[in-house]
Amino acid sequence: MKGYLQRIGRSLMLPVAVLPLAALMLGIGYWIDPAGWGGENVIAAFLVKAGGSILDNMGILFAVGVGIGMTKEKDGAAGLAALVSFLTMTTLLSSAAVAQLKSIPVEEVSASFAKVGNGNVFFGLIAGIIAAETFNKFHRTKLPEAFAFFSGRRLVPILTGIFSSFAALVLLFLWPLVFDGLTSFGEAISSMGWLGAGIYAFFNRLLIPTGLHHALNNVFWFDLIGINDIGKFWANEGTKGITGMYQAGFFPVFMFGLPAACYAMYRKAAPEYKKQVMSLFLAAGVAAFVTGVTEPIEFSFMFVAPVLYLVHAALTAVSVAFAALMHWTAGFAFSAGAIDFLLSLKVPMANHPWMLILQGLVVAVLYYLVFSFVIEKFDLATPGRKGPVGGADLTESNISEQSAGLADTKEARQASVILEAIGSKENVDVINNCSTRLRLQVKDSNLVDKEKIKAAGAMGINVIDKNNVQVIIGTTVQQVADAMEDLVKM
Repeated sequence: MKGYLQRIGRSLMLPVAVLPLAALMLGIGYWIDPAGWGGENVIAAFLVKAGGSILDNMGILFAVGVGIGMTKEKDGAAGLAALVSFLTMTTLLSSAAVAQLKSIPVEEVSASFAKVGNGNVFFGLIAGIIAAETFNKFHRTKLPEAFAFFSGRRLVPILTGIFSSFAALVLLFLWPLVFDGLTSFGEAISSMGWLGAGIYAFFNRLLIPTGLHHALNNVFWFDLIGINDIGKFWANEGTKGITGMYQAGFFPVFMFGLPAACYAMYRKAAPEYKKQVMSLFLAAGVAAFVTGVTEPIEFSFMFVAPVLYLVHAALTAVSVAFAALMHWTAGFAFSAGAIDFLLSLKVPMANHPWMLILQGLVVAVLYYLVFSFVIEKFDLATPGRKGPVGGADLTESNISEQSAGLADTKEARQASVILEAIGSKENVDVINNCSTRLRLQVKDSNLVDKEKIKAAGAMGINVIDKNNVQVIIGTTVQQVADAMEDLVKM
């Protein structure tokens, strides 16, 4: 079950990767015309509307992304089937349709059905899962010769539409209960104000190792139950100083806190390993500051020093809670890095965003001092403190002959070593990746050589169960995954 939920989380990376485009267009639009919110300048209006078209249709994007991402072949037919599923369910469960099906006035229809639309990511997830499972089961099905045209991949959207109709029938009764439960949970956290924001941030970080943080984020960041903190911030809806409270406090942590933690871990490394540690953390720290991609840093100490990761989650909670308390807000579409921060500055919903930089400087000092103390106090084995960091000499002598024919790049050589370390291509079932991790499905995880993978330059490895392994690569993970797939096909 855990592995299945992680596959869903991985699949969400495809639609989430589109969000920076929305932030770019909206951010530039608001920079051009902050006073009129894009309404007093034709270029600004064009950009704001274009960016809004993405945020307003996140449900559809989630459906197609999950539909494709959950299939082994990453086939476009699954994406089409997911769209069929989404349209089927959202049409059958619209307020007008529910009123007709139940023979009641529209006014008496549960308010939950008013949230069924293009922006609802819950229905996007359900549609994507239905489509993906239908594709995996039936995409090679052969029908009798008279119906052969509808065999295989053409059969998938047809069956998906049928299955989705039955799903809509179930959700006709189930969705109000799900909606009410999620709403109660969201309202309970929201009613706590700044404290609730801190609690959310704490569990956001704690769930990172499992990949299940995406489920939590959907409640607060997207339009699952109406909070929609990201969408409302960029659309200038909600309350100034409140909308964005589940995002703002991450900027001081990602841009300043974690890079300072890197410096603390570098300072505590053994002298003979400091050069290796510096190269590791310099790249990871710059990535965190500029783009908000923090997993290369977090996974470097998450498993070797779990108490330090717990401290990190607590410090993140403090930062998010304090920003919410002070009503300092800024927003992101991808992550809390400098790029998103700059783009959000002119969004009218941003409230004293520059104060987050001042907070970030304080958070940096706090991270450095706390990390240094905890590492020393508990004698933690952070990178380079009690042994080499890893980072193999990826020369020809270390590379399997199977890599011949691939482009001679660091990523290709790294992919070759990792493939051998997980038991060669005979042990691999599926190769996938998210923004920083290889997500591998293998026949037997007992064959995985963790030390060899770390020596190949991986920042960490997490064996989930007998069939699921995650290897933390960093921002070049896509190139490594592509090279591994090419090796498997040889």
